[in-house]
Formats: sequence, structure tokens, C-alpha cells
Amino acid sequence: MNRFSGKIIGSALGFAFGGGPLGAVVGLVLGHIYDKRPPSSGNSLWETIAAAPFTELTGQVQQAAFTMGVIVLGAKMAKADGRVTRAEIETFKRVFNIPSGRTEAVGRLFDQARQSAQGFEPHAMQLAHVFRNNPVVLEEVLTGLFLIAAADNAGLSQAEVVFLQRVATIFGFSAGDFARIAARSGVQLPNQPNTKASENSFAILGVREDATNDEIKTAYRALIREHHPDKLVAAGLPPEFIAVANEKMKRINVAYDEVCKTKGIK
Repeated sequence: MNRFSGKIIGSALGFAFGGGPLGAVVGLVLGHIYDKRPPSSGNSLWETIAAAPFTELTGQVQQAAFTMGVIVLGAKMAKADGRVTRAEIETFKRVFNIPSGRTEAVGRLFDQARQSAQGFEPHAMQLAHVFRNNPVVLEEVLTGLFLIAAADNAGLSQAEVVFLQRVATIFGFSAGDFARIAARSGVQLPNQPNTKASENSFAILGVREDATNDEIKTAYRALIREHHPDKLVAAGLPPEFIAVANEKMKRINVAYDEVCKTKGIK
């Protein structure tokens, strides 16, 4: 691909992630990163941008690169079990709230990235670096990936679990965190016994079943603060990704209501 092609692709990315003058600038910056790659690297557009230090990107340009990273992870998550289903594609559109005017452009990027499940780690590492001080944002990304993996209602495959665990590890989450995020996503992990609604609700809140009423209330309030869409956007999550946060807020509220019934909390 020649340098002119890099700018063309970059402009397409800019259109997908905002359109207008700002989108064009974003696209040109991303295309410029691609053009600056060593000629002998042979890296794809995805690999080149993933490898670019985020210190080269600022403000809304950084946010656009974040958006593209999530699209790549979503596409490769869908491909993890070897096939991409219509349900997975529709779930991706729903949880990441792709504006109707950008569906075609984002779809082209998604289609290119989903050709293989390989090569997702650099994108996960970039997101982990950018949001290293805001793990709740990374949790929202992982939640979206859980929802895509579970979209076909067939349960998570082993390949999907491995993919999700690898992303979680890169994001800095422990095995316990992984289980809690799965519960908050409404996803049942394989090889785990089905639990009663009340037991799952304690897991969603991240508290023990013998927790005191005050501990439960404190945990719930902290979760509501951390996962409120306005706070996530302020922390750097692009507004179009708040659909995942809204779904999680509903599950947290339902879990709290269930725990309150179980514990007799008024």
C-alpha cells in the first residue's frame, strides 16, 4: 500500500469516527501513522496503528483510535470460535451503539478485522495503557466482548473463554474480577454450576453472602457511582459506547433489589 492509500484509508476511518472536518483530521492523523511505518514492516493498517505510541495521539484523535481498537477487539472476539454469526454482528451494533449514518463505514472496518481472531493483543494493550487509571472503562469494554461472545445463545466456547481471559489479563483483571465481570454481564461461564438468582446477585455486587447490610449498601453505591454513564464519558469512554454501561446499571439495580429481599434490607 502506498502513502496515498494510507491517507485514503485514514480519511475513511475519520468519516467512520465522526465525519466532517474533525473526522477528516482524525483520519489523516491515523493515515499518517500508517504511512510512517518502516517500508519493510509489512504490517497491516490495524497492526501499525495498534503499535503506534498513544503519546502520538491526543484528545479526540486518541478517542478515535480507542474506538477503532474496540471495533477490532469486537470483530476478533466474534471470530474467536471460527465463525461470525449474524447475532454477534447485531449485538456488536447494539452494545456499541453505532450511529445509523456510520453503519456502513464501521461495517467495512469490522469485516476487515474479523478475517482472523489473531493479532488482537496489541489493541488490548493500547486500551490497557490509555485507561490504566480508569479500570471501570476497561470493564465496560470487556463487558461488551462478553455480550458479543454470548450473542448466539449457545454458551461460551472454549476459544471464546480463552480470548476473553487473555483480554482480561492484559487489562489487569484477576480471575476473581473476570468472574464478577461475567456475572455483571449476565453471562454464564462454562463448567460453572448454575447458581440461584440470589447467589448470582451477590456476585454481581461483589460482596459475600454473609456481608452486613452496611457493606452491601456501600458496595452498591460504589458500583452505581463507578458505572454511571456520565462518569464513564468523563473518564474518556466515547459517548457511543454507553449502551453497555446502561445495560450493566440495570443488572446491578436488579441484583441489589434481589439481595435486599434476601437480606431483608429496607
